[in-house]
Amino acid sequence: MALQTRFVADSPSDTDAWIRAAFTGFLNPPAIPQESLDQRRARQDFSRARGTFDGDRCVATFRSFDQRLTVVGGGTIAANAISGVTVTATHRRRGLLSRMMRDDLAEARERGDVAATLIAAEYPIYGRFGFGPATSFVDWKVNGLRTGLDPRWSLPESEGSLAFVDGAEVRKVGPDLHERFRLGQPGAIDRKALFWERETGEVRFAPDPWEEPFHVLHRDAAGVPQGLVTFTTNDDWEAGMPNNTATVRDLFATSPDAERALWRFLLSVDWVSTVSAVCAAPDSVLPSMLPNRRAAAVARSADFLWLRPLDLPKLLGARTYATEGELVLDVRDPLGLTQGRYLLSAAREGGEARPTTREPDLTLGTGALGQLYLGEVTAARLLASGELSEDSERAAARADLLFHTGRRPWCPDIF
Repeated sequence: MALQTRFVADSPSDTDAWIRAAFTGFLNPPAIPQESLDQRRARQDFSRARGTFDGDRCVATFRSFDQRLTVVGGGTIAANAISGVTVTATHRRRGLLSRMMRDDLAEARERGDVAATLIAAEYPIYGRFGFGPATSFVDWKVNGLRTGLDPRWSLPESEGSLAFVDGAEVRKVGPDLHERFRLGQPGAIDRKALFWERETGEVRFAPDPWEEPFHVLHRDAAGVPQGLVTFTTNDDWEAGMPNNTATVRDLFATSPDAERALWRFLLSVDWVSTVSAVCAAPDSVLPSMLPNRRAAAVARSADFLWLRPLDLPKLLGARTYATEGELVLDVRDPLGLTQGRYLLSAAREGGEARPTTREPDLTLGTGALGQLYLGEVTAARLLASGELSEDSERAAARADLLFHTGRRPWCPDIF
């Protein structure tokens, strides 16, 4: 029987088969209770979910949805977020992913999306479709007994307040707080209502595990929420003494002061000797605020959000630049969606990019541009690795002057 690729949203049986196939593709047991399948269909967006079927069995999955991505300078762009990409092991090497990816990206460009984004489970797959790693993260492991900080610390009243809050309060204040944070953090994405419901246990998708976390809210001296941390703890005792780990699931703040206060709080909690944080900002203030910076060790560091340009003029025009200047970019696109030569006229308040016939300064692929765009990787590094070439003298250095950012981009959220 010939394989068929189709959208699944209009057929509950197709959607259920899609969900089971996605679980199988990610090597999770596919025996999902029907109640959970019904809940997932009702709460998740499957309007652009594609599946390839071998008879009634779904053997490949692909889903995309609307997303807002913050760029340098605080602007946002419409992104086509891609998720749930799997091909069952029995049906590999048949071009199933390539066909779904090409169709989805062409539709996204036609729809007016400026870029496509994804979180790459496997590094080698997505470069051939024009994506490049645009943000990274760090997992921290902090030995709280060796930081050099005073364990008797508490936040001075002049700097605001810290309070434990429940899930209902997080669902109330979290969305607005996060939106203020997101607009100041290049690489951050918007959070849908379902995120907050799952983060607080209001919605639980079986068989996904759930552990009730703690939430601590930071308010400034005027009472305005400025930061939030969500964490769990274990129950570990050694020789009759507590030796617990606080595992940070989420920590974001609208200012360095609020960020420092949240980290300082975690490192002052009684019975906690280790703080572990996953998917933290690659240039977090955490180690720098410690008298003994070596107490904060990098447990893991890796790429995270991948970016693929779809509309070069809109993409380059959406962000601000560190200085004024012009640069001609000869962009190569493996799928031919946005290939061309563009003149970037950059300025501190923004930029403009338009097609040109001028001789190029830099030649690069869309994947290299995805790495350069938010400031994660410098043009000099891309030149050294062979991912771009200079066509005029010191073009990479000039590009780095334009694309320079004070802090690295960061996306805290998997999708």
